[in-house]
Amino acid sequence: MSATLLISGGRIIDPSQGIDKVADLLITKGKIAWIGDKGKAPSQPDLTSIDATGLIVCPGFIDLHCHLREPGFEDKETIATGTKAAAKGGFTTICCMPNTNPPLDTQTSIDYVKKMTEIEGTVQVLPIGCITKGRQGKELTEMNELAKVGVIGFSDDGDPVSSSRIMSMAMDYSQNLGLPIIDHCEDKELSGGGSMNDGWVSARLGLEGIPKAAEEIIIARDLALAQLTGAKLHVAHVSTEGSVELIRRAKEKGISVTAEVTPHHLTLTEERVMGSQLTYDTNAKVNPPLRTKEDIAALIQGLKDGTIDAIATDHAPHTLVDKMCEFGLAAFGISGLETALACLMSLVHGGQLDMKTLISKLAFEPARIISTRYGELGTLKTGCRADVTLFAPNKEWTVNSQDFVSKGKNTPFDGCHFKGRVSMTILSGKVIYGDNSA
Repeated sequence: MSATLLISGGRIIDPSQGIDKVADLLITKGKIAWIGDKGKAPSQPDLTSIDATGLIVCPGFIDLHCHLREPGFEDKETIATGTKAAAKGGFTTICCMPNTNPPLDTQTSIDYVKKMTEIEGTVQVLPIGCITKGRQGKELTEMNELAKVGVIGFSDDGDPVSSSRIMSMAMDYSQNLGLPIIDHCEDKELSGGGSMNDGWVSARLGLEGIPKAAEEIIIARDLALAQLTGAKLHVAHVSTEGSVELIRRAKEKGISVTAEVTPHHLTLTEERVMGSQLTYDTNAKVNPPLRTKEDIAALIQGLKDGTIDAIATDHAPHTLVDKMCEFGLAAFGISGLETALACLMSLVHGGQLDMKTLISKLAFEPARIISTRYGELGTLKTGCRADVTLFAPNKEWTVNSQDFVSKGKNTPFDGCHFKGRVSMTILSGKVIYGDNSA
């Protein structure tokens, strides 16, 4: 395909510029060159036209939170397979969490991820460095060194930093570096041994529950520390109504906090854990756990009023063995890159979320959280890198996990009928995914 692309007749939605109209978009030399009325594009040699009639054309999606598993857990996922899954899901930039083996706590491990991305990656991968060495919560990493080699933030995701003193020190350093602390909020003394939301479903199934307070206690503590230090705090995978209210109040006080929510926490309740005949589905086991209808309503409202800034997948691929066991022994996590848009479109079609807000939370607002050292992302502004996603909002399809390009087939959406599917993903003007289905 030529270096010059004309995407014609699509509904272009770009929240960064307030654009929502049917128009043409011209890409030359990997950058956005022009947006205007259909048929009015400047003439170009060697032009390839893409008919986008009936499609949404928007900035490439940005995932602030995913797990690529490499190095150390290549049986679950690799940089090659994970980035292909991202492209299929409409993502052009993904931020990978550091709970690998070895963890991303040194320049060497960060350099490995960057090198493998250059060799095998399909989309842009931005690494997140560890807060503490080995993710043990005891000693800070060389945060300045990690910042110099390109991490976009610091997290011990999967584990909280239990020590308030260590977390306060981490925030001091991150504030000086201008990078966020990305917070896994879980009081493990409260959640330890739990495997799903603490409520009537856990009681009915005889499973130990994880109370909402386990999340909210750590959020409250770290909001107080962010206020103390002036650091940027990003709260990962918010799941409860109480958490949304804590973040809302913190923003009103001027605390520098952003937050994300996952597609599964926006669309599934704790009841999804129940399979047939009072059994359970380990593919619905995730941390934090699926909550209640009231929590979902609060999360959606948080997206609408700006309390929650972004939607992130928390893509957590696992092997079949990891999930084919007793619920208490099963691994936490959902493989989410390839179903994210479709599951979120159910909110749009149901009138719970409008299209512009959805795209803003998947592209423009995540880009504002990422360091500007990677250029201006999440936008279709002229002169910016041409990262573009095209999707068919009304295309109906049924999820078959065996069709995933991700190694992780662990999804509670297997067999679900959705409306809305990615048609094409473009990175730096190059088509990196195209849906060839009828």
